[in-house]
Amino acid sequence: MNPRQHCARIALFLCGCAAFLNLYATQGILQEFSQSFAVSIREAGWSITVTTLAVAITAPFVSRFTGRFPQRSVMVLASLLLALPALLAACAGSFAQLLFWRFVEGMLIPVVFATSVAYIGDRFSGGTVTEVTSLYVAGTVLGGFAGRFVTGFMTEYVGWREAFALLAGLSLLIGVAIHYLLPANPAPVARSRPSRLGALRELCRRPLLAAYGVGFCVLFSQVATFTYAGLYLSLPPFDLGAAALGAIYSVFLLALVVIPIAGRLSKSRPQAELLVAAALLGVSGSALTLLPSLWLIVLGLALSSTGVFLAQAAANAFTTATAGHNKAGAVGLYLTFYYLGGSFGAVIPALLWSRWGWQGCVALIVVFQLLSLLIAWGGWKPLKPETPAAIGPLNPLDSSSNKEYVR
Repeated sequence: MNPRQHCARIALFLCGCAAFLNLYATQGILQEFSQSFAVSIREAGWSITVTTLAVAITAPFVSRFTGRFPQRSVMVLASLLLALPALLAACAGSFAQLLFWRFVEGMLIPVVFATSVAYIGDRFSGGTVTEVTSLYVAGTVLGGFAGRFVTGFMTEYVGWREAFALLAGLSLLIGVAIHYLLPANPAPVARSRPSRLGALRELCRRPLLAAYGVGFCVLFSQVATFTYAGLYLSLPPFDLGAAALGAIYSVFLLALVVIPIAGRLSKSRPQAELLVAAALLGVSGSALTLLPSLWLIVLGLALSSTGVFLAQAAANAFTTATAGHNKAGAVGLYLTFYYLGGSFGAVIPALLWSRWGWQGCVALIVVFQLLSLLIAWGGWKPLKPETPAAIGPLNPLDSSSNKEYVR
């Protein structure tokens, strides 16, 4: 592997960090928002929901507005711009203003996400797509952890406004690093563009619809788990504060190690098999959180989060391998369903929380973890391509090819 390829991998890892650094940053400080703005915990949860909804709304249109520009330029500019709404959120004078800037943040995130995954699909091929996608997802793990940890720690000892200012600074640094490390893609090969109906038909093929469904279930279970586990652990007998809850998110770091290894090992295996391991980890972890021991709960959260990120890596790799030439469009639709799942995962479990507490939330989470597996096994089947150039690999579930494009 030449230095250029190393730089590309590091830059894509950082793109994952940029996309997720701010996304769930408020998840561990809902109590602080409740007190600062005199809103209920349920209303404070909208600081997560508006961001994921913005991602879901914006994602399908990303490829339409960014496809005419070089992918590298789009990724660098969007990564840098993520610092602005984070800084403005730190200056919010009301909860409505905070929600507005969180919404703006969510509109920028899919630009980084969709373009990064499309970049991977265009630059790499075969089993290398799964490997590099796993590295990108590992970056999202670190970004998600860092955002939660920084806000939790800073909120407890300094303040939530200072926490958001620090996140803005980190976003700026990451954007600069991506600018220096990310190589440009070669000029795209001219292809005849299908009609709008043909493009829609291609994006709505059964395997892709199944990938969208898996994405919905995956983020639903993750957001539900870590939003309501935080509330559960903030109550007696645990009584954890904001800093301790932020430290709990260090369980994500296990996935930071596991996912790149799994991506390398699964280069020649179907993505559906990776999803089986993800579901087993998720269900086992959810079950452990029902036990009345903080250490077992933390272990359960570690297993559950690792399962979520494995499933995300599998779904991302499957989507890019199956999408054909319109990878950005397919990734955009995947993101819409993915973040709609996250939006529902922040709100729907509240209905069970008020009546059955954490046990009711866990039951719902397990249902969605198993549902993701059923959808994949029913829908992630290879289809015979119409033409290799339009559809991509002959068998999207077969990643045995380890050929990598040398650009």
